[in-house]
Amino acid sequence: MNEERVVPQRQAEWAERAVRDALREASDPVPAGPDRPGREQQVLHRIERARSRRPTVREERITLAHGAGGKATQTLVEAIFLDAYGSPGQGPLEDGAALPLGPARAVLTTDSFVVSPLFFPGGDIGDLAVNGTVNDLAVCGATPRYLSAGFILEEGFPVADLRRIVSSMASAARAAGVSIVTGDTKVVQRGKADGCYINTAGVGLLERPVALSVGNARPGDAILLSGPIGEHGTAIMIARGDLDIEADLRSDTAALSEVVARLLDAVPGRVRALRDATRGGVATVLNEVAGASRAAIVVDESAIPIRPEVTGASELLGIDPLYVACEGRFVAVVDGGYAEPALRALRGHRLGAEAAIIGQVRADPPGLVLLRTGIGGTRIVDLLVGDPLPRIC
Repeated sequence: MNEERVVPQRQAEWAERAVRDALREASDPVPAGPDRPGREQQVLHRIERARSRRPTVREERITLAHGAGGKATQTLVEAIFLDAYGSPGQGPLEDGAALPLGPARAVLTTDSFVVSPLFFPGGDIGDLAVNGTVNDLAVCGATPRYLSAGFILEEGFPVADLRRIVSSMASAARAAGVSIVTGDTKVVQRGKADGCYINTAGVGLLERPVALSVGNARPGDAILLSGPIGEHGTAIMIARGDLDIEADLRSDTAALSEVVARLLDAVPGRVRALRDATRGGVATVLNEVAGASRAAIVVDESAIPIRPEVTGASELLGIDPLYVACEGRFVAVVDGGYAEPALRALRGHRLGAEAAIIGQVRADPPGLVLLRTGIGGTRIVDLLVGDPLPRIC
């Protein structure tokens, strides 16, 4: 087994051994300060100390882990890009930047797509690029309007494949109600790329009085998941032939703007944060919320919707399905008193038909995600280390 793939599990094990006696049941509040059991206090202090260090890229060269959406990506962004460009605001980073444009408010986002293979069950790099960009706007609370599309093509790339990708993008844009209004094309020598890469930018309008942020979560809030996890990443791995299994599993790639709008309108002012669970999966999103809000998130493993094919493939790969990417699912943090109407709103849309309430925000221990397992234990779910599933988007 690839050593890199078992690192997240090993990291969770040392922390679990230290905190499980004190937590006992994730539903019970954990004592704070000097009343906290000694061993647990030491572990939490070590975690807090590690997280408070100034981020530093120690590697001399970029690795695949830097693009996985986990700890290495976070360090790269903070130590290289934010250090040079500065942070656009005082709050945590979101999937897009809100821009005041006179009386209107707009959101700008950008993304790049290097998925391999280019065509996979349920989609291709074209509709993935459109849907991924639309979704980044939607989870910021914006109504997606306009996209750009930049293509980096390799010499020798089949024109028929390019036509197929462009047609797929056009269809996805029509379905999402957005227009592709500008773009660019570059061609590199044979062997200098991998067929086709796509870069996008998206603009949406903030038409509702929302200020969504992963830093808004409060104790008592509910964690909702819009549907089964890990289908996109698993479908990509099956399409590559990396798994010796056959499964009728398709990518969940889809534009989420309609179902997000339905949720925001059903419980106005009660949605704290939204994130689509792409690179790094649901686990990364939950850690972003916990870290930015300085709160604890307790998730019930049995409440997480997941298909048997995804579970089986994850076991073969030796990875946790919580880290496997989705491209048509999102996590919502909602005022706990409005969790049920929020859930009904999601289930009333085809893309949220299997939505579930999977956990709750608590005050303590701050900054950690705790998973209440099916066998009655509790373990820490940390940020992803390494890249067990490279180039899935």
